[in-house]
Amino acid sequence: MPNLRLLFISFFLFFLFSVHSQEDTPIARFRRYLQFKTAHPDPNYADPVSFLVSQANAIGLQARTFEFVPSKPVLLLTWPGSHPSLPSVLFNSHLDSVPAEPSKWIHPPFSATLTPDGRIYARGAQDDKCIAMQYLEAIRNLKAKGFTPMRTVHISYVPDEEIGGIDGSDKFVNSKEFEDLSVGFVLDEGQASTADEFRVFYADRSPWGLIIKASGAPGHGSRMYDNGAMENLMKSVEVITKFRESQFDVVKSGEAMNSEVISVNPVYLKAGIPSPTGFVMNMQPSEAEAGFDLRLPPTADPDLIKKRIVEEWAPARRNLTYKLIEKGPIRDYKGRPLMTLTNESNPWWPVFKQAIEAAGGKLSRPEILASTTDARFMRQRGIPTLGFSPMTNTPILLHDHNEFLKDTMYLRGIEVYESVISSLSSFKGESH
Repeated sequence: MPNLRLLFISFFLFFLFSVHSQEDTPIARFRRYLQFKTAHPDPNYADPVSFLVSQANAIGLQARTFEFVPSKPVLLLTWPGSHPSLPSVLFNSHLDSVPAEPSKWIHPPFSATLTPDGRIYARGAQDDKCIAMQYLEAIRNLKAKGFTPMRTVHISYVPDEEIGGIDGSDKFVNSKEFEDLSVGFVLDEGQASTADEFRVFYADRSPWGLIIKASGAPGHGSRMYDNGAMENLMKSVEVITKFRESQFDVVKSGEAMNSEVISVNPVYLKAGIPSPTGFVMNMQPSEAEAGFDLRLPPTADPDLIKKRIVEEWAPARRNLTYKLIEKGPIRDYKGRPLMTLTNESNPWWPVFKQAIEAAGGKLSRPEILASTTDARFMRQRGIPTLGFSPMTNTPILLHDHNEFLKDTMYLRGIEVYESVISSLSSFKGESH
């Protein structure tokens, strides 16, 4: 009986040690961060911020929290450099995530389930909670190796990126607190690569929302007459569709990537007179409305698009009016396109590229991101900013059902960031 008791105690202590060890690994910490429900429309910001602060404290980083908008915290972590007068480097990620439909997932989207083949399923696994924790893990490892940065290193965690960033990164980047950081270079989120090479993004497409409203005389469903609301709107849709096809043809022919053309996609149509069983079928409505999502690459001329809208897409002569919603900047403070150079004229570019190669990686051709990130707010201030997430041989699942990241790829990303953070923070050259 005493031997059995000792065996039980030994087993119990081994179990506790195993659980503790499991909770203190990079994968376990990543899974814990993924479990915070940060999806819109009601993201939990308080708990993940507390968790990140505890992680920062554990590795000796300074932590400050700002609230430029109530209940929407911006967390800033700082690793002071040995030469604080040099411009700093900033690594950015966002706290929030898009909603998920649990019924369409293999595993609950905020369970961070780890499968036997190493897949970690969670909303935010790729977009972009992975980099949020990889930054910290890389610094943890660099500190353990005795590395000291020359430039000060900052990590920012911002709210509301998924809904435009107006109350998050926009407020932060245009604050005195940000100005005091003297940021010389920013690394923000990118996207997964399905190939062996890492993807890097030097610009985003700028999002516009276009709402076109048509009006016209109502009439019996059997009549044929000019300038009805539906007729006017359908003519507008036809013209826009032809423009869309012309842009898409360029992509299909291989002359340009999807992110290098202007995309315009219909997102809703509102028309008709409701009835208890649906719509009144024998009456033509006096109003109709359609909405479009436009994405402009930095090479596009916004004034020409506005001219096209006025003259071709929504001309007043066809009883059409429109509302254009420009979501964020399209030019920097000097009126230049929001682009970061990826050649030797940008002194940060070769440092970043060499850091990737030093980690055993390779970059694919620099791209314009088809969607939009908080990087545009940094670029608006003229700060060189690249989008990068160290994921190769990984399906692109951001905003998709069953978003996941392999544990091995997550760990590989930490190694990459060790090289990137140490290289950028040791850069001695001119940066302003």
